[in-house]
Amino acid sequence: MIAFDFAQLRLIGLQQAIAAAATQLDVSSPTAQLMRVSAVHRDSIGVHDGTREHPAHILPSLLHEQQAQDKVLTVGDWIAAEPDPHGGLWIRAHLSPVTQIARRSNDGRRQVLASNVDTALLVMGLDEDFNPRRLERYLAIALAAQVSPVVVLSKADLADDVGGKLAQLRHRLPQHVPLFAIDTRHAYDVAILEPWLDAGQTLVLLGSSGAGKSSLTNTLCAANQTTNGVRHGDGRGRHTTTARSLHLCASGACIIDTPGLRSWRADADTETLAATFDDIAALAATCQFRDCRHASEPGCQVRGAVDADRLRNYHKLLRDARRIEETPLERITARAKWKTILKAGLERGKDKRR
Repeated sequence: MIAFDFAQLRLIGLQQAIAAAATQLDVSSPTAQLMRVSAVHRDSIGVHDGTREHPAHILPSLLHEQQAQDKVLTVGDWIAAEPDPHGGLWIRAHLSPVTQIARRSNDGRRQVLASNVDTALLVMGLDEDFNPRRLERYLAIALAAQVSPVVVLSKADLADDVGGKLAQLRHRLPQHVPLFAIDTRHAYDVAILEPWLDAGQTLVLLGSSGAGKSSLTNTLCAANQTTNGVRHGDGRGRHTTTARSLHLCASGACIIDTPGLRSWRADADTETLAATFDDIAALAATCQFRDCRHASEPGCQVRGAVDADRLRNYHKLLRDARRIEETPLERITARAKWKTILKAGLERGKDKRR
């Protein structure tokens, strides 16, 4: 059993479910402390005790155990650490996370971005960064992790046609998702996010480089994160934030800032994605054919009623999810099938030229 100060650790997001799990930890050392991972560096792990951050290292036995289970420590995890005689800290136990925000890489591998998160602030600029299809991918990532999403549209002071872009998103996104257009640099604007900043709450910021995540972190937490502008010409952001990090807010909430990632594949199955596009799922139930693909089938109730770009994005995300769900044998079979189709097409082309 491990002793801890609930009130002190609540400042870095401790909740009853984690506290209950911590009391069941099999930690024999009387000096072990419950802490939270606040940063992951190449040669050490940053851990926070509710008062300040400390460098720590993982015990080799725990490291081998995690490698065998294909797990890694990430920002937001709760751990048990004990001091050594030389003033260092060793991580000896890891609590299973309640929630995990993760994405899939192009080869299907799962990359965890943050653990034990309550709310995902999906940040997108109203300038050249504005991309409804990308925002729908962010939304799928949050809903797949059972994390509440809040859409934050930044640079409202600089963009043109803010009202039109808001209307476009309200038409495309599920009605239950909160949507705000703000200037992330000013406290009076970001005050609209206060309902999600209660003590013990953990938020993660997701968005592309230059969207305003670090500016929002600075305003909410006085974190002094470095910020940069976007490139002239295409509006793409520079990678200011290079690692995930945990920041404390005066309200008692904490925020996990993340680097901008341009490649986002949702860690979600087809059922979760259908929930993300609930308007399409509702209309599909009224289609003439039960297996309607909403392409060219007669009696389709989806085509024409749903934005065409949103429908294309839905099909793309479903294909990604099906690829993730495929077994290695199914992938080999699919590749062989397409090789046969391609070879047959090339042969027909040769015959025509003859």
